Amino acid sequence: MKKLYITFSFVCIFSTAFSQVGINTDNPQQALHVGGPIETIRIDGLSSANNPNNLGPDSTTQVHIDDNGDLVLGTQTDNIEILFDSENYLIDGISPTTLINQTGGGFGYTTAGIPVGGTATSFTLTKNAIVEINYSVSWSVYKTANPSGRIDDEHARIVQTGLYFRRNNYLGPAVTFDVDGNPINDGPWCIDVNSSGTNCQEVGGMLAINGQFYNNGDGRNGEYENFHNTGSDYVKLGPGTYTAMFAAQLAVGDTGGTGAVKMYIGTGNDDIQIIAHYYQD
Repeated sequence: MKKLYITFSFVCIFSTAFSQVGINTDNPQQALHVGGPIETIRIDGLSSANNPNNLGPDSTTQVHIDDNGDLVLGTQTDNIEILFDSENYLIDGISPTTLINQTGGGFGYTTAGIPVGGTATSFTLTKNAIVEINYSVSWSVYKTANPSGRIDDEHARIVQTGLYFRRNNYLGPAVTFDVDGNPINDGPWCIDVNSSGTNCQEVGGMLAINGQFYNNGDGRNGEYENFHNTGSDYVKLGPGTYTAMFAAQLAVGDTGGTGAVKMYIGTGNDDIQIIAHYYQD
């Protein structure tokens, strides 16, 4: 009788111990629970020394779960890839191609800026991806078309910028929908408004919209050149060739007495980074 009791007790402990396994914890909450605030898990078979699908210390290699529930490394095309990284994306200067006219009421945006690489500036996706964009775009603002004129009316203005994609090169059609057929950022957005700011001439999918306020009352000393707007966003895109472009808006609530205020995009360095996060369909 005593022997039977001991055997039964051992079986119960064995079953309990292996139903939930804890490492650095005596109270596991899942089948495998690793305790500790900074602890990680190492699997030798997934290291760069043992697995050719591990891209090494300078890249990011994603771990996937196959249909058997096994943890496996993705291939080169299943991982994260930097598609584009530029420290000065737009051609610097003040010209009609970089001009944003001031509007009242803030209706729509205006396309501006040409990539330094011209029509050769693009990236290509060979499969569906979540595309991450990060940018810092420069701008300058003047009282008139004359670059030497500082604003001095003390009117509060909002300077908003955003990024959109065109098919193929910067002269191609604007991308309005994501790979699932959904309007990008609940668009379409007006990316090119006429000079009076009343009618939209082209629509597209705007991303990473960001802005800041600007005013100035000193026509001699106020800052007016090489400000920067930054933004980050994500969009799901399908296979194809794309070119990143910028659109901007210079809006003021009351245009009375403000003069022909002008803003120019890309007057300094303009950083842009585009990263593809590939995923399985």
